[in-house]
Amino acid sequence: MTQTPVTQAENGLKKGAMSAGEVVAQALANIAPSAVIAFSVAGIYASSGNASWLSFTLATIVILAVGYCIAQFAKRRASAGSLYNYAAQGLGPFGAYLTGVTLIIGCFGIAAGSLGGAVYHFTVFSSQIGLPIEGTAWNVLLAVVIGSLATLFTVWGIRLSARISLILEVVSITIITLMLVVVLFWGGGPVVDTDQLTLSGAAPHGVAVGMVLGILGFVGFSSSDALGREAKDPFKAIPRAIMWSAFGVGLLYIFASYVQVAGFHSLGDLGASANPLDELAKAAGLPDWIRPVLSLGVTASFFAVVVAPINVIGRIVFVMGKEGVLPASLGRTHRTQQTPHRAILAVAPGVVLLTAVLFALGVDGMEIVVNVDTYGTYGYMIAYAVVALATPIFLRREGVRLPLVWPCVVVSVAGMAYVFWVNVVPWPQWPLNFVVLAFFATVLVTLAWYGYLRSARPAAIRAIGSTETDFPEMA
Repeated sequence: MTQTPVTQAENGLKKGAMSAGEVVAQALANIAPSAVIAFSVAGIYASSGNASWLSFTLATIVILAVGYCIAQFAKRRASAGSLYNYAAQGLGPFGAYLTGVTLIIGCFGIAAGSLGGAVYHFTVFSSQIGLPIEGTAWNVLLAVVIGSLATLFTVWGIRLSARISLILEVVSITIITLMLVVVLFWGGGPVVDTDQLTLSGAAPHGVAVGMVLGILGFVGFSSSDALGREAKDPFKAIPRAIMWSAFGVGLLYIFASYVQVAGFHSLGDLGASANPLDELAKAAGLPDWIRPVLSLGVTASFFAVVVAPINVIGRIVFVMGKEGVLPASLGRTHRTQQTPHRAILAVAPGVVLLTAVLFALGVDGMEIVVNVDTYGTYGYMIAYAVVALATPIFLRREGVRLPLVWPCVVVSVAGMAYVFWVNVVPWPQWPLNFVVLAFFATVLVTLAWYGYLRSARPAAIRAIGSTETDFPEMA
């Protein structure tokens, strides 16, 4: 496919504005490792038991395989359209469109679900410091305020939002990691946990089921690929951010799961704990002030992961607007901030509205996290699988042969397919059955739009994935 490079004056994005650290910040913020550690380990333990660390290890391998495939594009193409533009290089317009819309679904769901988590943990924090904020009205108000702040930061500037996300996530990770170190060495549990090292009581099926939540804990790890037009030296910075963020976060997950399982040997059933970090902090004899600090750190992590997906959505919708797939007005940037403000403002209010409505209906904040994040995760999984399938085709056209490509493609596609299968077979109960149906309904609506474009506006179909892309020789 012939790519049409677009000048900076035409696209309006602030080229070269993002440092390597800020590119990493975007990846970390979208993963939200602090939030994952706070609520996912207990869920994995319910199925994996003493092999929880192994489930995370295998999930990390699958994600690194996906990252390796995405990095092959990032080394050779720098795009504002993220995986949408990448898929076009191997699978043409339909593959690009399917990847783009499922990635938008993924980002939308993760942002809305994480907004619910931010509200939930902020209310916990306020209660812990003696300022109880409870009730439906407060939850709705907090969702609107926090969601509006996240939207403001993304419109204000990519550097600002990335720096805020980096600061919040680094502080949160540091607090949780230090607490876990204290729990491991002074918390009363075994430092060398032979039950975990020997996988005592674990079953292969349980380990595999635990991988599902493990993989879900990485969704969004490749979000830095949407900064191809704005990153400095994107052909190096973005592939490194993708691979190193996945590897580093994977190690953190393995450590966190090991410590939490070891620490709970004397506390009871980790799988039944609603707030394991809080319980571990009390059991380790940590001062009372550490508990609100932990809650505030988790709140910050959730907030960061509201900001990061909105950044990605804005850039994909922006590119689709420029190519005529969506209204052309969405393909314009802010005159001074040079951000895709119209694209962001077209989608971000929907993120806030969904979360606010769910709170108004009395849905618990963590239920919003689980169910709405699951909806978004389905989108990410399809996008990852399609891009992985496009990788060998793209590399063959480039005349590049890499021995690791096909193994990584197989692991990536099989991993995503397995996670999806486990989530829908056997058919889940309410409300997850509604989540699955809502996801399929959304995809069908977007495919109907593709059919309309193909018959009424074929020029838009031909333009899919053909703009907003730089090449190494242009650097």
